Amino acid sequence: MARKRTVAFSRNAVNLFFHLLTRCNLDCRHCYINPDQHGTATLPLATVRRWLEAFQPRSRETNLVLLGGEPTLHRDLAHIIRLAREMRFGSLTVDTNGYLFHDILARVTPAEVDYFSFSLDGPTAEINDPLRGEGAFDACVDGIRRAVAQGFATSLIYTVSRANIDHLDRMGPLLKDLGITRFFIQVIGLRGRSAHPSGGPGTEPPEQVSREQWLNVIPPTAARVADLGISVTYPKVFLDPGEPFACAGLVAENYFVFPNGRVYRCPLCEDHPLHSLVFSDDRLVAMPPINEQDLFALTIPEGCVMNRLIQPGNIEYRPDGRPAYQIACCLLKEELRAE
Repeated sequence: MARKRTVAFSRNAVNLFFHLLTRCNLDCRHCYINPDQHGTATLPLATVRRWLEAFQPRSRETNLVLLGGEPTLHRDLAHIIRLAREMRFGSLTVDTNGYLFHDILARVTPAEVDYFSFSLDGPTAEINDPLRGEGAFDACVDGIRRAVAQGFATSLIYTVSRANIDHLDRMGPLLKDLGITRFFIQVIGLRGRSAHPSGGPGTEPPEQVSREQWLNVIPPTAARVADLGISVTYPKVFLDPGEPFACAGLVAENYFVFPNGRVYRCPLCEDHPLHSLVFSDDRLVAMPPINEQDLFALTIPEGCVMNRLIQPGNIEYRPDGRPAYQIACCLLKEELRAE
């Protein structure tokens, strides 16, 4: 049986999500990158070095995630990985769609990368490719097999939407066959492309799942995958009755860095110019009010202020106008590990 625990927020650990570029070879229907807010630049190696140095005083406590766009499109990714290791970051993960450009698996070693984390949104090409692009399933599976064969630890991210939630229970055997050791279930956020559909037949983005769908599918499916010996993490999304709400922006250290210099503390704020920090002349500088920090301290019956603003349809209300439940901070996670 799997052991379940809620992963508490902690200031003893820092999570640094560093977007090296926003360019990608895929055109996923639910991509959260918003060029109007995140820019279109690819950071040069020298800039990456200086920006990482801003976090170096706590590097040993910092979990560094290199992402994009598609980070393996960055020609200097191998150099950046070695640079991060020289700076002694606590762990290093590369988030990738699996195409693994510039022969990255041959340019780094398993000792230098803690995890290659792959994105797959269906157990077959028929489910995955309409969401991520033709050929994406086969390319990702091939990338995972090559990474595992070369001794790299691998994890997989599955973004749940109405388009693929009914197929999540088919992922367990595939994960086991591929040699995946960590499985992350992610809820689709109404930001980026999902918040700004292009319109027209067949172009509507996958929609957010309901509370009933989430609770009926995600926890039991996660438990079955964990029973296969795979660690599973998923966002709590909906708080249990009586469970207090907490905002990670107040009680945790999370940073989301974009190539245009914006640094957010909350991923739900990324579609808006609400960033609390910015790199100016390669120095990390606090933004003046009003920014996301001003929202973190607000107390509302619905729980998360940003979810209340951008996902009002996912909250139900009683006849007296009170919310029937609270929406958790999107960074509050449930973790299951096989005993």
